[in-house]
Amino acid sequence: MGGALLAGWLRQGLNPQAVQVITPRPTQALADLGVRVGGPVTDAAVAVLAVKPQKMTEALPRLASLGGGNTLFISVAAGIRIAAYEAALGAGTPVVRAMPNTPAAIGQGITPIIGNASATETDLRTAEGLLQAVGQVVRLDAEDQMDAVTAVSGSGPAYVFHLIETLAAAGEAEGLSRDLALTLARATVAGAGALAVQSGEDPAQLRINVTSPGGTTAAALQVLMQPDAGFPQLLKQAVHAAAQRGRELGK
Repeated sequence: MGGALLAGWLRQGLNPQAVQVITPRPTQALADLGVRVGGPVTDAAVAVLAVKPQKMTEALPRLASLGGGNTLFISVAAGIRIAAYEAALGAGTPVVRAMPNTPAAIGQGITPIIGNASATETDLRTAEGLLQAVGQVVRLDAEDQMDAVTAVSGSGPAYVFHLIETLAAAGEAEGLSRDLALTLARATVAGAGALAVQSGEDPAQLRINVTSPGGTTAAALQVLMQPDAGFPQLLKQAVHAAAQRGRELGK
């Protein structure tokens, strides 16, 4: 995710020398971008924390000297609550939690954000401006919403990729070649998603628009919409499991 954000900023004209990247695995490709790689961190207007949640306890001590108010911290790590950053960096440190998703890699992400009490409106606008480099940004009302948001939009792309995977496999089972089935599944999901965004219609209405009474879509939906074993129950369970894991990571 850090790489996707960096690519977005550079595309929008950010001076590479304004960026310092601290990573345990520096690469030539990273150096070729012209950013500063490694070295001590002595000053920063914004520090973006883009490491795995399990690695955050290693990363924060290296940045502790930036805490206290002069540096805005933006975290894209799942599960870790604002209180943990305040404990490591100081209660007066402005912190914004953000949860981009992987479509950020092509500028089609969505990122919910929430700031702590030390994050001013200017800080939030700064975070929005940076994160808009990879897609849409929405503000949350409370940090408690972050686990549910992570389960819907943060983890959600994996659910959609699995839909493509299983839809293609089902087409194969009906006699299509693997390549054709995968092409159809990818284009169908991409097109339906674009229509859902651009049309402005309720998704339920879009579903109805496709469904002729007694037709092929209706036959499929009788299976998919079963209350006990269809999409509604499965996705509810999946989102709950993801949200619950986020809560566990935050402890």
